[in-house]
Amino acid sequence: MAQFQTLTAKLIRSTPLTEFTKHLDLEVKEARFGFVPGQWLSVKATDLDGEEITRAYSLASPPSNGHIAFCLNRVQDGFMSNHLCSLNEGDEITFQGPFGNFILHPPMRDTIFIATGTGIAPFRSMLHWLLSDAEHHQGQQLWLLFGARTENDLYYRDEFKRLAADHENFHFLPTLSRGTPGWRGFRGYVQDHVKEIIGERNKDGMHAYICGLAKMVKANRDLLKDLGWDRASIRYERYD
Repeated sequence: MAQFQTLTAKLIRSTPLTEFTKHLDLEVKEARFGFVPGQWLSVKATDLDGEEITRAYSLASPPSNGHIAFCLNRVQDGFMSNHLCSLNEGDEITFQGPFGNFILHPPMRDTIFIATGTGIAPFRSMLHWLLSDAEHHQGQQLWLLFGARTENDLYYRDEFKRLAADHENFHFLPTLSRGTPGWRGFRGYVQDHVKEIIGERNKDGMHAYICGLAKMVKANRDLLKDLGWDRASIRYERYD
């Protein structure tokens, strides 16, 4: 079995996104650490009983000289999520990785990214990388369909709006299942809007990336396959 090096990262900043969700910025101490947008790390910690706990977290930041970020929810009675959300500036974590093949696959095509909840994390990494250089996105159209319950649950909303304002080929499309009467965007679940976004575009000339809970992932995979999409054009990662 392959042996992976255990690395260390120091917390630089912990930013609340909601009452139960945080964005963590960290710096990896080892100089040569790198990853591909969409990958995840295996984070380790020891609980009060002395047992080593390991959990996987997608990287929520693009590759950038040892900087990494997580987007995570506090889970009731969940040791690791509460441990990470309770870290103070300067505290350190240990991890192994990166791992995972939920990454951008060539050739670059028009792409729809479909996310709910903290499933937005790998797409934040991918989209910042794609939009940082025209050679990365090659002028292809990019849609981010992000589902949440309320406006407060739209993590990184202002950030994605700025990216959309700065890049005419990036379209940020949030949808709310419990939007207020004043909400002007999409309503309902992400799968309610996929068909209208992709429209009559050539299904063989697009990619779809889906990330979130298993029920949502299955609904969108089934929808795309019913629309005639090839399995190789649909990539996904489940968070449960």
